[in-house]
Amino acid sequence: MLTITVGSKNFAKVEAVKDVFLEAVEIKSLSVPSDVSEQPFSDEETLHGAKNRAVHAMMAGGTDIGIGLEGGVVEMASGLYLCNWGALVDHTGFSTVAAGARIQLPDEIAHELRNGQELGPVMDAYAKKKDVRKLEGAIGIFTNEMVNRKEMFTHIVKLLAGQYEFFKK
Repeated sequence: MLTITVGSKNFAKVEAVKDVFLEAVEIKSLSVPSDVSEQPFSDEETLHGAKNRAVHAMMAGGTDIGIGLEGGVVEMASGLYLCNWGALVDHTGFSTVAAGARIQLPDEIAHELRNGQELGPVMDAYAKKKDVRKLEGAIGIFTNEMVNRKEMFTHIVKLLAGQYEFFKK
């Protein structure tokens, strides 16, 4: 039976792992550093943050597996997009990564982020809600709740779990 530590206390991230790893004997959540900026601004930086969280989680949690999930944004010629990455590491040295859905952010949100703001507080102000990042996320707001943050991260965790099962046979 697996023991897993999620490198975050964020509700959407922790619940996504719980929804996928039903056979796990224990799932812990710890607040660990991503070692990247508060607002990751590229695929590379967001992926690096997910990997760092996975390693820190496994080491700090003393578990079989560490999972790191990180949200960020990526600049493209057509605008600024949400990006999301996940990483899974285990005590044997195995590691794998996966990415999730992308949507273009409205210009007014992109402008705030380009000026140094972090997406979480910007979304709280935009949506006139508290803790958007822990609940529906920007993806939930801008998809009219067709996809929420937990579902988006669940998809990434499924990609990680599937790769883990395939390669660890």
